Amino acid sequence: MKIITHESDDSVAETLTRLKNLIAAKGLTLFTVVEHDVAAAEAGLSMRPTKVVIFGNPATGTPLMIAVPLLAIDLPMKILIWQDESGRTRVSHHDVADLQKQHGLTDDQAAPLRGVATLATEIIAA
Repeated sequence: MKIITHESDDSVAETLTRLKNLIAAKGLTLFTVVEHDVAAAEAGLSMRPTKVVIFGNPATGTPLMIAVPLLAIDLPMKILIWQDESGRTRVSHHDVADLQKQHGLTDDQAAPLRGVATLATEIIAA
C-alpha cells in the first residue's frame, strides 16, 4: 500500500497538538493516540518520537464498513507523526486511491476518506 509522507517544520509534539485540535474543530472523533516511543521507553528501549493518531467519523465510516466489511481493517483513519533519523518531523498516511482500489470503493464511497490528506496538509501548513 502506498504511503504519502509530508514534512512538518515543527516538532512531533507541536504537530500532534495541531492535528488533535483540527480533529476536534472538524467534529471528528479522536479514538486514540498510540505513542510508540513511550511504549518503547517503558520496555527499556529508545525510539525517536513516533505517534499514530487514530480518528474518524462513525456516521460516515460505519456505512462504508457495512458495505465493505474488510474496510474495517483500514478504518478508522490513521496519521503517523514521526521524527526521522535527521530529526525532521514527518507526517504520513495511506494513499486513499490505494485504499479505494484495494477495497473496490466507488468514488462516492472513497470521498469521505480523502479528508485524511486534507488534514495532513493542514497541519503542516499551519
